[in-house]
Amino acid sequence: MRPADRALPGWLAAAIVFGSSAAVLVLEITALRLIAPYVGITLETNTSVIGLALAAIAFGAWSGGAAADRRPPRSMIGPLLVVGGALVLLVTPAIRLATSVVGPSAAPVVALMLAAVTVFAPAAVLSSVSPMVVKLQLSSLDQTGAVVGRLSGIGTLGAILATFLTGFVLVAVVPTSVILLGTGGVLVVAGVALVVFARRRGDAPSPGTAAAIAVALVAGAGGVLVASPCDVETKYHCASVRPDPARPGGQVLVLDTLRHSYVDPGDPAYLEFGYVRTFAAALDTLPSGPLSVLHVGGGGMTLPRYLLQARPEATSTVVEIDPGVVEVDRSRLALPDDPRLRVEVADGRVAVAGYPDDSFDAYVGDAFGGIAVPWHLTTRETFVDVERVLRPGGLVVLNVIDFRRLDFARAEVATLASVFDHVALAAAPGALAGPGGNLVLLASDEPIDRAAVEAAMDRQESPMELVAADDLLTFVGDAPQVLRDDWAPVDQLLTTGR
Repeated sequence: MRPADRALPGWLAAAIVFGSSAAVLVLEITALRLIAPYVGITLETNTSVIGLALAAIAFGAWSGGAAADRRPPRSMIGPLLVVGGALVLLVTPAIRLATSVVGPSAAPVVALMLAAVTVFAPAAVLSSVSPMVVKLQLSSLDQTGAVVGRLSGIGTLGAILATFLTGFVLVAVVPTSVILLGTGGVLVVAGVALVVFARRRGDAPSPGTAAAIAVALVAGAGGVLVASPCDVETKYHCASVRPDPARPGGQVLVLDTLRHSYVDPGDPAYLEFGYVRTFAAALDTLPSGPLSVLHVGGGGMTLPRYLLQARPEATSTVVEIDPGVVEVDRSRLALPDDPRLRVEVADGRVAVAGYPDDSFDAYVGDAFGGIAVPWHLTTRETFVDVERVLRPGGLVVLNVIDFRRLDFARAEVATLASVFDHVALAAAPGALAGPGGNLVLLASDEPIDRAAVEAAMDRQESPMELVAADDLLTFVGDAPQVLRDDWAPVDQLLTTGR
């Protein structure tokens, strides 16, 4: 048994386990945001990063425990924290520099590869610390259960608090690079302090500690100096506004990897994207007079701006989950301050549930996480609630993106048809034969005036056309079952078609 005087003070042992476990979870959450500008945020991306982090934790705990049986743990803990901190500091400059060098076409692959390395390596190093601390604190086999249980609980508590602090506080107030810079810096400083503490107790630090400190200093400087690809890091997105060189006044809102919205604040009637022209055409067919439209998903709020000019008697309620996107709209894209345009920062599904019956004449669904509509906005239960808040004859207009087999689009058409009596689909010529892309779905309990919609699409110069009713039945064919709250694998349906 290791003598009791070789153990760490109880408070110090708890702080080390707490801090190293917390740092792993901070790294996991921020890594997802760091690679979002290059690969987007999809279920596959989230799963990959989380799986890598868990694998690193398992590998680190196993190897750390084995190392603690071969060498004095006290001499390794400080250097490991220094190395872990240096690796955390390397994450930001490594991904940003590499992706800027290879160019946009290769950036997604490079970002994913670097994320695999930059998440796994520091998470494994930091996860090896806890079993070493446990080994130091065990002075008797009679204390094994209490020591292991206490320190394991403290480590888990650190991970939990780091998750909540990062997700609810830090991400909302500081950039990802600053979070990683602070985390890595704290780890390096703590590691150096422990090296000094160990030397005073007669334990020589592991070789390479000085080199790790040098790497940390260089990486920290890189994290500060290497530019972010974002104009603004919002709560959910890496947001940028890019001018259109072909059109004075034209502005493109880029969220992560997608050209999400096109806005010309000086000419709100100008609609660049084909699906938005189809949206406008569908709303143009609604009766003249007062019109109340609910938009779920704001982005650049192109369609609400259009309605302010084209339908002066109309009012729009926009539900956008990301307050940062709304702020970009106001500060960078000159969102009008008009009582006819009301913006609510909320989740779309939750907001719809709170509206009274017969509140709106139209529902426009244009919310996305990456290329996928958030699954909870795609289900039959969602559209039952949408039907409730629509007035008789109200119109549903949806934007979906799908590819090749179009499994998700077919399932969504079937889902709408399970709630509404009439469904129509607009697509670019040939899109249903394989390439896919943006598709616009229309639904109502009243017959859809196809001739009026087609005429309005012609006036709007939409590149889409309505799919014939018989062709729509053929398209749905053997669609996956109706999407429901307990079965809505939207990301997987999209993946099978790509």
